[in-house]
Amino acid sequence: MVVDIGYWSKVIKRILTLILSILGFYLLVKFGIFYIPFVIAFLIAMLIEPLIKYAHKKTKLTRKTTAIIVLALVSTILVGLISWGIITIVSESYNLLTGINEYSDKLYSKFQTIVSKLNLDRIKIPEQIMKIIQDSAQNIIGNSSQIVSNILNSILKTISSLPTVGIYIAVTLMATYFICVDKLYILDQIEHHFPKIWVKKVLYHLRELLSSLGSYLKAQVILIVIAFFQVLIGLYILKWLGIDVQYPFLSALGIGFVDALPILGSGTVMIPWAFIEAINGNIKLGIGILVILAVISIVRQFIEPKIVSKQIGIHPIFTLIAMYTGFKLIGILGLLVGPIALIIIKNVYGTLIDKGVVKTIFDRK
Repeated sequence: MVVDIGYWSKVIKRILTLILSILGFYLLVKFGIFYIPFVIAFLIAMLIEPLIKYAHKKTKLTRKTTAIIVLALVSTILVGLISWGIITIVSESYNLLTGINEYSDKLYSKFQTIVSKLNLDRIKIPEQIMKIIQDSAQNIIGNSSQIVSNILNSILKTISSLPTVGIYIAVTLMATYFICVDKLYILDQIEHHFPKIWVKKVLYHLRELLSSLGSYLKAQVILIVIAFFQVLIGLYILKWLGIDVQYPFLSALGIGFVDALPILGSGTVMIPWAFIEAINGNIKLGIGILVILAVISIVRQFIEPKIVSKQIGIHPIFTLIAMYTGFKLIGILGLLVGPIALIIIKNVYGTLIDKGVVKTIFDRK
């Protein structure tokens, strides 16, 4: 039997390249999380770049002066919103943590009431199965309460470490300033210190990413922020009308997070929430939640086509796999990072994926 050394050396080389690429991408994600202030700074700089260009064109000031003015305005707004958000989150989180066991007991009691009203004796379900159902419901409610409690404790622990938060904010703002002001200098230094072929390839892929992923993420951030404020304002209006709305900021924040996840959306949280409130007898709040959801859906239908220029072209099943993988690797944050990583992989390795990964590796060409 004759072994084609040249063919198998190509196959091994392609497999090693793929493995190193995956490892490199994994390390890139890890470094991205480690250097999160600089990642946020880059995203903020990317978002306000059009404002800087517009102001620079209209005012005829130097880019540095324009960047400082725009960044000062944006920073003032962001710090104001963050301060208000932190105060509200701390207040609502403490209140929710205090009463979370009470809410769990009420929810389980309501479940038992519903089960008793269904008159399941007619169906003749064995007592053992009924006990399993009740125990499962109690475990689900208890585990859900524990997850919520852990998340709230983590949030409060992070916020309570003010020096750390202050350092993160300060580093982010300073990094944003340097990226905005010295953008050309930073690019020049990167070109100077790295091989030209590396810079050429990186810049090529970076431009492709910024044109697809960048515009997509920018659009999604805008849509999520709009949805968050719609929910927040809607819940505060309901509260102002005398309807018992508890934890409006935390609710809007949670709905905004879910809305950021591909496949899912605001309705994933708001429809069950409205249904639960209606069962509990709070019909007005249930209707109010559905009205807010309807407004969000209508506004999104109008603005999404104008903001989102093109779709990412990934089937929902692969997006779901990416979300699950991200969750298993890095936790809740992975639900957001996973799909973004999938978009980057599709963009960078688009040709390889289109031709067929295994087919390309073992191709004799």
